[in-house]
Amino acid sequence: MRIYNNINAVDAQRNLSITGMMLSKSIEKLSSGLRINRAADDAAGLSISEKLRAQINGLDQATRNAQDGISMIQTAEGALNEVHSMLQRMRELAVQAANDTLTAQDRQAINLELQQLHDEINAIAQRTTFNGKQLLTGSLTAQVDPSSSVLTATIAGAGTDTASVSSVVADAKAVSGTYTITGTGSQVTLTVGSNSQTLDLSSVSLAAGQSYTLNFNQLGIQITVTAAAGNSGAITGANIASGLDTKNVVVNNQSANFQVGANQTDGFRVAFYAVQFGSNAPQALSALDTALNNFANAVNGTDNTAQVNAAQSLITAIDGGINYVSNVRSGLGAAQNRLEHAVANLGVAHENLMASESRIRDVDMAAEMVNFTRAQILQQAGIAVLAQANTIPQSILQLLR
Repeated sequence: MRIYNNINAVDAQRNLSITGMMLSKSIEKLSSGLRINRAADDAAGLSISEKLRAQINGLDQATRNAQDGISMIQTAEGALNEVHSMLQRMRELAVQAANDTLTAQDRQAINLELQQLHDEINAIAQRTTFNGKQLLTGSLTAQVDPSSSVLTATIAGAGTDTASVSSVVADAKAVSGTYTITGTGSQVTLTVGSNSQTLDLSSVSLAAGQSYTLNFNQLGIQITVTAAAGNSGAITGANIASGLDTKNVVVNNQSANFQVGANQTDGFRVAFYAVQFGSNAPQALSALDTALNNFANAVNGTDNTAQVNAAQSLITAIDGGINYVSNVRSGLGAAQNRLEHAVANLGVAHENLMASESRIRDVDMAAEMVNFTRAQILQQAGIAVLAQANTIPQSILQLLR
């Protein structure tokens, strides 16, 4: 028998220390509610759960982004609802002005209201903002850079016949960068990066003053070509292809990007088109602006026929404006519906990812209570056994008497 080294006590103390560590970890898990409190608890599980947490947090923010996007669209759409009301009133006034029961003074009074409505549409476009961003001035659409060589392209037909590019429009599908145009025979190809689209213009024939729009809808670019008013022959598709060859379209995409997912590519763009008169006005509203000026000039004159004709032309121009605003509202409405579906989908994805992360990271309280109770009992037993082991060397004293 030995008293210098009490092996039984050392063994009991070692096991008691292990039990204490088990009890400490169990208390930590029960108090935090987490199975993994440090990488040592489950290194692989920690790595997986952190990636899941990144997705979960990203989905949370994406949901808020989508809801903010819906609010932004609703702000613009609410303003456009009032613009529509004013255009309808303008049309009503134009129909009234076309009636010859009115005098010149009556039409002047109508013109005063028309001009006020015209100015208020512009004012609404300027005032409609969301978080400091103007929504109806065209600042949130893809912009065609003035340096685009297609804008100055010369299209020559037979003899002295010519045509020109009257407008180039980029929609929300357009991306920032330089688009290259190539023309072969009667085919025109538009290319940006690795994407391209080819249009066959073999059936195109433009008489004097006529226009044709090359709609590269897959790439978001529309190029309108207009034949000169003094042409004696037709501008063919081959003429257009030759005139546009090697030209480019430079796009600065400023349309609103809604990030509705946790990853880099989980976004889509929505264009908030200009709904105003002036330098940045769309074609339909420019035509309406011209018709309003023509009507104002006519009612200030004495030619009754000119006043009726101007009023009738104004009706047609307002119809074009109403159709344009309707198309803008339809696009925004479609985008809002998409965002609402995105929010619903994000909610489902968030729920499922949280369930996966919970299974990895969260502690099973019932199972851990079993471990805690076991460790607690082992600790109590270990303390009792250690006390007994410490008394064993005292028995040697009987030999020393």
